[in-house]
Amino acid sequence: MGTTKSLKFLIILIMSVFIIHHNLIAGTTGKLTGRVVDKQSGEPLPGANVIIEGTTLGAACDLDGKYIIMMIAPGIYTVRAEMMGYKSTRYENVKISIDLTTKQDFQLETTVLEMGEEVMIVAERPMVQMDLTSSEAVIGSETIARLPVDHFEDVVNLQAGVVDGHFRGGRRGEVMYMINGLPVNDVYSGSYAFQVENNAIAELEVISGTFNAEYGQAMSGVVNIVTKEGGDKYNGEISAYLGNYFSNNKDVFWNIDKFNPTYNFEASLSGPLPLLNNKLNFYITGRWFDKEGYIYGKDVFEPSDQSDFIASDMDEWTIMSHGETYQFSKQLAQQLIAEAKPVPMAPSRRINTMLKLTYKLTASDKLNYELLWQDMSHKNYDHRFRLNPNGDYQRVTSGYNNSLIWTHMLSERAFFTLKINNFLNTYKQYVYEDPYDPRYVPVRRLQDSGANAFLTGGMQMWNFQRSTNTTTGKFDLTAQISNAHQVKFGVEAKRHKLWLHEFEVVPDSKRRIPAPTSFNNNQYTHYPKDFAAYIQDKMEFDYMIVNAGIRFDYFNPDGELPTDFTNPTTSPRETATTSTQFSPRFGLAYPISSNGVIHVSYGHFFQIPNLDYLYVNPDFELYLLQSTVSPPPNSTLNILGNASLKPQKTVIYEIGLQQQLSDNFALNATAYRKDIRNLLSTEVLLLYTGGYYSRYINRDYANVKGITVSLEKRQTEGIIGVGASVDYTFQVAKGNASDPNDTFLNAQAGKETLKQMRPLDWDRRHQINATLSFGRAADYNISVIGRVATGFPYTSVYGSGAYIENNSRKPLFLSFDLYYFKIFKIAGLRYTGFVRVFNVFDRLNELEVFPDTGRAGYSLTPFHQSYLHPRGINELEDYFVRPDFYSAPREVQVGVSIEF
Repeated sequence: MGTTKSLKFLIILIMSVFIIHHNLIAGTTGKLTGRVVDKQSGEPLPGANVIIEGTTLGAACDLDGKYIIMMIAPGIYTVRAEMMGYKSTRYENVKISIDLTTKQDFQLETTVLEMGEEVMIVAERPMVQMDLTSSEAVIGSETIARLPVDHFEDVVNLQAGVVDGHFRGGRRGEVMYMINGLPVNDVYSGSYAFQVENNAIAELEVISGTFNAEYGQAMSGVVNIVTKEGGDKYNGEISAYLGNYFSNNKDVFWNIDKFNPTYNFEASLSGPLPLLNNKLNFYITGRWFDKEGYIYGKDVFEPSDQSDFIASDMDEWTIMSHGETYQFSKQLAQQLIAEAKPVPMAPSRRINTMLKLTYKLTASDKLNYELLWQDMSHKNYDHRFRLNPNGDYQRVTSGYNNSLIWTHMLSERAFFTLKINNFLNTYKQYVYEDPYDPRYVPVRRLQDSGANAFLTGGMQMWNFQRSTNTTTGKFDLTAQISNAHQVKFGVEAKRHKLWLHEFEVVPDSKRRIPAPTSFNNNQYTHYPKDFAAYIQDKMEFDYMIVNAGIRFDYFNPDGELPTDFTNPTTSPRETATTSTQFSPRFGLAYPISSNGVIHVSYGHFFQIPNLDYLYVNPDFELYLLQSTVSPPPNSTLNILGNASLKPQKTVIYEIGLQQQLSDNFALNATAYRKDIRNLLSTEVLLLYTGGYYSRYINRDYANVKGITVSLEKRQTEGIIGVGASVDYTFQVAKGNASDPNDTFLNAQAGKETLKQMRPLDWDRRHQINATLSFGRAADYNISVIGRVATGFPYTSVYGSGAYIENNSRKPLFLSFDLYYFKIFKIAGLRYTGFVRVFNVFDRLNELEVFPDTGRAGYSLTPFHQSYLHPRGINELEDYFVRPDFYSAPREVQVGVSIEF
């Protein structure tokens, strides 16, 4: 076992350095402004030079002593101002953030120093960003490195107003994810297609309020990741950790007391390539991750096992376990479970790499090429398969992302970027990839056991495969046409190829794969296209900052619709309609003092629904009597897609305050409102032959109101430098439905859906996030994240009558995470030992609950049916132990990194 793991570590290290894939294929920079004056007289110094050291960027001051430097990559810089007859002055620790303006003024003293001497000042990061016109957080790599987080999503979820990936009450899939200003959402599902590791992130921008016109196809927020570039010196890091769960909750989590480690290995290398006169730099990183997870089953049954629980007398039942047949008894059943081998039910394995090349053609031109490649496999826990783990789906995701970015400086005050991107994301879901695999068994094996019993045989029967290939071209022109006006114009075009094939494996038939005209064999290829153009003006006056812009979007769905919805299968087809919309955006920041600013913002935001809803059931085939024993894994029975769906629309209003309270304390408060229309829903339609089906339409609506208040204490240097932050969110998110399928599913279940506003599934009324960090940056650091939040809503059981959704609340959520690292320098190398602890107090947070009790730990069903034994080998109460209803138990990761 150890040898195998060691070989894997070695293989991934080699791959992370040498792998290059064979396929080729917003904002990513900030601005520095300020004024240079004579320290004694206060008079401007026209012609003074301001230079960003380590780059080719700089500017000369105008007649008012003002300077503007554009196209600066995010990071920490040293900035120097100099002029003949004056001392050169340098500011260290000047932070540049994407899409924001950093202000740095200089006061130069007349020279009395000898040549070569200068004045050195360490700049403090401003606690208030005066040009922010909406809610936005910019998190640098140094901050991410101090937090107890393992993925960038963990950092995103720490931001005020973000709840488990939902931004300010929006549905999932309403957030645009970008890497270096290029969108990487998979348009099929709306989720981000690629994982960027924390060690590769230079800066993470999270916009949860209104956002500028350059961002589109998002209604709730934008996450923009800027990746690191190689520098002029060689740098490398190797990092590895082992993790394991330590919990006393053995009654919930089987096998949790055993050592089942998580393996993680990362490596990165950067620096110049000895080519092209040292103008070419590289950054490469790779990660291998292997985790069994915390939910285990028992290998009691194989899918081919055939047990018999038909007789009313349990003494006549028979059990087949791994091909051996036994006469049923409760004692034997418990023995089989106890002696069976534990099997991880939700394992996860991942390999991903990133290569970035930076070529400085001239002082005015830069090329960036980036490749992301990933291969992942995992399983999702299905409670029914806990004793038959080999019968459940395995899931495989793979893909690559190529991007090429050319940045050209037209002048000191104007530049453009041309970006080309191509990515492929594939997803496969099956038990066995080959439908002719002899291990497939008839679907009836899933029916051997009954309700509230674990499956004693059988397997999932569908084979689902899809891919999304998106090519994007984007052009942005930025010009500082005056000291007050920065104008940005851009166009963007995207072409998608969506391919999908899903079919039910039928082992009883010779074909195994149903005929293409059958309801259980669906396949399509579509080529939707979209285009956008925008213009925005950032007006920066001494007394006010204004962001104003407008965006145009066009979408061609490349789909068809039936002309007769009473007979959708055989009626003639018509081409789906295209859609266009204009989106105005406006934001204003009004400084109320040198340390405080009020902002207001307003905008219209449109987004095409996830494209799977446009094309589901592409041949409009209905089979109202089809079995639900093994339903399609990624679609709902008898619901048709709608290629003419309209864009969903959100209107956002926001007002906020930033106020610096002292040198190291700042307050931020925001109130917001969102009106959401044309959300995805379903309508029930009648067939001319009788019966009904459904199709997707734009009908649902929602509104969100909330406030966020945050207090930040900057971490200071010293023997024990302390930093802290706390943010509170109060939010009310209501709508007529949380799930687009609600109307149809309720109709199928015979429930009456009340047409009224109710809390959405992710409506968390109160949430507090707090961080505490203390230490010395070059020595050690301890950081803690604490979260406390009221529970999500759920629908409690009321028996017959009207169906009242989300009428109760789940229990309180509480969690603490900790991260400690210590730095050692030995023989010119920097060693860092670290410990991360997630869920420090091993709290059982109840994420899901039984609808009759509102708790995850018990249901009333075993009490009311205690006289019954399920048609299976488990006791009734055993089936109601749900490890998937809880958050992960305590996890400890111990590791070391070596930097050189």
